[in-house]
Amino acid sequence: MSKNATWQDDYWLLLLQLYLRKPEGVKPLYSRDMVNLSLELHITPQALQSRMQQIARLETPRIERYWKTYGDNPRRLARAVRLLREMKGFGAASNFYDGVEVQETFEKDFRPLAEDQRFMPVMLILILNLYFQLTPPTMTSETPEVQELARLLKLKASDVVFIMEIFQRFDPYLKREEVIVTPLLLPCQQIWQRLAHMEPNALDAYAKELMEFFRN
Repeated sequence: MSKNATWQDDYWLLLLQLYLRKPEGVKPLYSRDMVNLSLELHITPQALQSRMQQIARLETPRIERYWKTYGDNPRRLARAVRLLREMKGFGAASNFYDGVEVQETFEKDFRPLAEDQRFMPVMLILILNLYFQLTPPTMTSETPEVQELARLLKLKASDVVFIMEIFQRFDPYLKREEVIVTPLLLPCQQIWQRLAHMEPNALDAYAKELMEFFRN
């Protein structure tokens, strides 16, 4: 019978290895390593960070046991993690999740768009956040904020501007009627519908967390 992918005790080894990675400690919510492990396990970064905080507090006897066994022996931990991945089939996701119903949610935000492999939904979210901080006349490739975000996302400034031009078509305050033909229209519309009505400070805080993914 199908079931959702859930936490397994063996995952503590994977999380402990990430926790011990320098700089040691609880990793930012959307750091690249945290997101990659989340994608691997199909467990949200929020859930992983919460369990990582349990490691920091040595909250349970099981965690204490793992810490005593591996905390000062990274090579032993690396061997245990390698063996776990080999046994569980992490290198072959289709086998590992065979018979398991995986409900993808956050994962889609960190995967390239089918419409344009240069972009991921998370990138559109960051561009949307900047969109609300600028006015249409400043949504240009010469604007420093646009150039800074483009560098972070490893895009051209003109790419960021183009996404902003798409967002303008959904902005009820601008009432833009010009037709724009691009496969990115639907992905941008989906992000707009998801987040455009979010309180600006909340969206900005969320975007700042997401930026960690691109800083590694």
